[in-house]
Amino acid sequence: MHNFSVELSLTQLDLLFIYLNELWEWNKKFNLTGLSSRANIITELLLDSLLPLPYLPKTGNLLDVGSGAGFPSIPIKICHPNLKADLLEPNSKKVSFLKQIIRITGLRDIRVIRGRIDEDSSLLLAEEYNIVSTRALADLPHTLMWCAPFISPGGIFISFQGNTFQNSLKKSSPILDKNKIYLYKVIPYQVPEKNSQRHLLVFVKNV
Repeated sequence: MHNFSVELSLTQLDLLFIYLNELWEWNKKFNLTGLSSRANIITELLLDSLLPLPYLPKTGNLLDVGSGAGFPSIPIKICHPNLKADLLEPNSKKVSFLKQIIRITGLRDIRVIRGRIDEDSSLLLAEEYNIVSTRALADLPHTLMWCAPFISPGGIFISFQGNTFQNSLKKSSPILDKNKIYLYKVIPYQVPEKNSQRHLLVFVKNV
């Protein structure tokens, strides 16, 4: 079981605090996360977002599909500031929120693109992203089908799953084979004060 061992600098902690504080204020008006307490946002969204860090390159291009309120992309960008990040999100309120976060944190080399992966793929860079991430976009086979064309050779795709992902993984097998993607690592973990087990899936696209 993963124990959330991630070291953060004071600057990173400060930026995460600014981000979460702004999210909390926006959440009161627009319910960007569906969560009703600061503690739940930290345990259910922030900690999840920090979990992939040890497996990700610190430079290159990141694509976050369906960015929502910015998980995992904003925490990843804060912790790996040399990544260039594209955040794809169709909801106008969430797009406005993400742009506000970029302004108040001073993050650079990060852009918010309003659009959907299944309709607006022309706005993105084909096979140019070293990291592609997504949370709760769709079922795993559809998510992989949409995201695979944007993963660079040798690039990483990260997916957050619950306890019953094996069937979805089996259904995804033809898509993985077609796109030369393999499952590199499965990281089981539990969110503090939650009984259900979750899994971070790390996929790699063959060179």
